[in-house]
Amino acid sequence: MDLSFSPEDMAFRDEVRRFLDDNLTDDLRYAAQTQTAIFAEFEPTMRWHKVLHRQGWIAPSWPKEHGGTGWTIPQRYLFNKEMTEAHAPKPLPNGLGMVGPVIIKFGTPAQQQQYLPRILSGDDYWAQGYSEPGAGSDLSSLRTKAVSDGDHYVINGSKIWTTYAQFAQRMFCLVRTSDQGKQQQGISFLLFDMDTPGITVEPIITLGGDHEVNQVFFDDVRVPKSGLIGEENMGWTYAKYLLEWERGAGAWAPRLIADLKQLRHMAANERSDGNRLADDRTFAAMLDAVEVELMALEMIELRIMSVLSKGGSPGPEASMIKVRGSEAMQKVTTLTMEAVGYYAAPFTIHDARQHNQQSIGPDYAAPAAPHYLNARAGSIYAGTNEVQRDIMAKMVLGL
Repeated sequence: MDLSFSPEDMAFRDEVRRFLDDNLTDDLRYAAQTQTAIFAEFEPTMRWHKVLHRQGWIAPSWPKEHGGTGWTIPQRYLFNKEMTEAHAPKPLPNGLGMVGPVIIKFGTPAQQQQYLPRILSGDDYWAQGYSEPGAGSDLSSLRTKAVSDGDHYVINGSKIWTTYAQFAQRMFCLVRTSDQGKQQQGISFLLFDMDTPGITVEPIITLGGDHEVNQVFFDDVRVPKSGLIGEENMGWTYAKYLLEWERGAGAWAPRLIADLKQLRHMAANERSDGNRLADDRTFAAMLDAVEVELMALEMIELRIMSVLSKGGSPGPEASMIKVRGSEAMQKVTTLTMEAVGYYAAPFTIHDARQHNQQSIGPDYAAPAAPHYLNARAGSIYAGTNEVQRDIMAKMVLGL
């Protein structure tokens, strides 16, 4: 894998920098810099999505014929790096990084024509209907049923931890269409509108104070069979393909490297026993250890980018990325809490737009506690890390 940068790559990097200077406003940077969850706030993130779409840069990983950029691996790497270093909100992945690739690979031409342009434009945000109460990482045991009724399915059941469902226009959903055979059999992959009668969205407020996730209830919800992806009862195949993208196509390393850079800045300003925290040998050693982990993580992500550029899918390496990325994130947020010390204790909503209280301590200390709390979920969502290790043991080591 050749990742050396050509003069053309450097010219591309400069083009990206000029674009960011011209289009990335202070309020968009603020939204990214102060985010405490895995995503920045919905409204500014979608505004930035539309800016990237107008530029033709919203879907670097998609095939060019479906609206992708046609960039090389180094160009995609440089774009992601420059976006992160400039503190641009990261586009939400449910459409671009999850259901979009599924529709491209398994959808009909009619489905591609109906859904893909609106994913690219940002006119549709998609909720992910996977996890259920009692069926999270053990996704094959899901119980939400879709019963055939003429040209429709009638859905009853519930989905949980549904990110930003309160904003979604559409959902991609796993439903049980048959009870025959193994648990993985009899699952179908459906696309439908969120304003369909019988759908109720209830908020779940996380420990960090975010309204990021929800529970969604289905009560005799009638959805057209035209929203079925592929074949009925074959949804497990499409679900596994999507999960590879969810776990592996997103880049953890650039954001975490930027967070570590900010953490080193904090350590240079904070004091421990009268001395700079950055001069504390133990703390400095922990920072260096995390940096080594992030360098290794970045190389794995670049290898996956190489596979994707040749038309492949992330494969079992997606599980490795998910484990290493989520656990590195937890280490970075833990060290950030240690760095800001007592300033993390007054737990308040950090966003000044939501209250008129003056923050206690430096500005960088305010998001520390909410971010730390939200990051605890990183080793659970998208399949627990224990499940990912089982996948690696089976698919890579043959155990």
